[in-house]
Amino acid sequence: MKFGLFYEHQIPRPWKDGDELQLFQEALAQVELADQLGFDYVWEVEHHFLEEYSHSSAPEVFLAACSQRTKQIRLGHGIVLHPPAYNHPARIAERLATLDLVSNGRVDWGTGESASRIEIEAFNIDPSQKHEMWLESVRETAKMMVQSPYSGCEGKYFSMPPRNIVPKPVQKPHPPIWVVCSNRETIRSAAKLGIGALTFAFVDPEEAKSWVDEYYEIFQKECTPIGQTVNPNIAMVTGFSCHEKEEVAAERSLKGLRFFMYALNHFYFNGSHKPSKTNIWQAYEETNQPLVEGRGGIGSPDQIRDHLAKFEKAGVDQVIFIQQAGKNLHRHICESLKLFATKVLPEFKERDQMQAKQKTDKLACAIKRAENLVTPMPVDVQVPIVDAYPIARSKLEGNPNPTDQKSSWSEAIEGGKQT
Repeated sequence: MKFGLFYEHQIPRPWKDGDELQLFQEALAQVELADQLGFDYVWEVEHHFLEEYSHSSAPEVFLAACSQRTKQIRLGHGIVLHPPAYNHPARIAERLATLDLVSNGRVDWGTGESASRIEIEAFNIDPSQKHEMWLESVRETAKMMVQSPYSGCEGKYFSMPPRNIVPKPVQKPHPPIWVVCSNRETIRSAAKLGIGALTFAFVDPEEAKSWVDEYYEIFQKECTPIGQTVNPNIAMVTGFSCHEKEEVAAERSLKGLRFFMYALNHFYFNGSHKPSKTNIWQAYEETNQPLVEGRGGIGSPDQIRDHLAKFEKAGVDQVIFIQQAGKNLHRHICESLKLFATKVLPEFKERDQMQAKQKTDKLACAIKRAENLVTPMPVDVQVPIVDAYPIARSKLEGNPNPTDQKSSWSEAIEGGKQT
């Protein structure tokens, strides 16, 4: 079983000038430390306008910064919002490939639809169509990173002519694909499409086994890949704080974890928000109904070891720790990571090497079967010539001779330079 860190970049009110700068610099330092300690993944979200809950609107920039401070940790988009109004598929392909290049092939491509009204309405997205938008975008983005040139698309939600999307990623055919999952139905969908399940729901370890078993049963029997390869993996989140004394671990992080859940519910389920005015932290402190009853991975090294062993036994491939939440302190986060890496991580890493091989052997036939169903890329793409001057403008201006327009266009450029 592998381990990752999860970042929303939470910053409860009130904040002042310099607080966001400190938040991001501390997060970079935490990722750099996690890389040195042997953690496997860092996952960074994409959200827009979710004040206090998530100030992570440009994850590709943060992950690129992480790439230059680290050597082995994998850089996970957790997630890229795929409706084209958020991100055009060609721009997603370009950014993923560039990040893969600057990180020497360490990118994982997490995908999602978006769900909060405050984001969806701002980008003028029809919520009833966002799942179909996601399907179309993920499928075409994968093709863009493989085809030279990309054959183009006349889709329902975006269209573009044939173009060669450059650069291409280090990982072939493209970085591993994941999708955010909040319930059993999205887990099933991930398995059918041959992509990893990022289960950003607080699932009890006992319940996790049934989710994992169902995912792999569907993958082995029903998978038809949406990408150009498959990524059979399932990851689950848990709260996290490690200290020799259980009560200290809880004191340092439990309030932050509960704020995480409170703010999530505020934006996604039962909140009423006035941009730049609503104070979620204040409302949270006034409530007497914590939304997280259990502690998950919060406690002593022995308690955390026992908690994680249950996920391992259930067959979970990766556990992702939520620690940067609420007003949890940077120094406590770093101390917790160091203690975990010293007292708990080594034994899981040792077992992971053996378990990974067993998993590869077990799924070999299913993976081969699924990859045989990957839609083949066209061998001969008919690509039109694109002249570097505006023929369409020439016709609109009544000039029937494009070569004349080419001349006048060149003259206009030279005139502009002189001006």
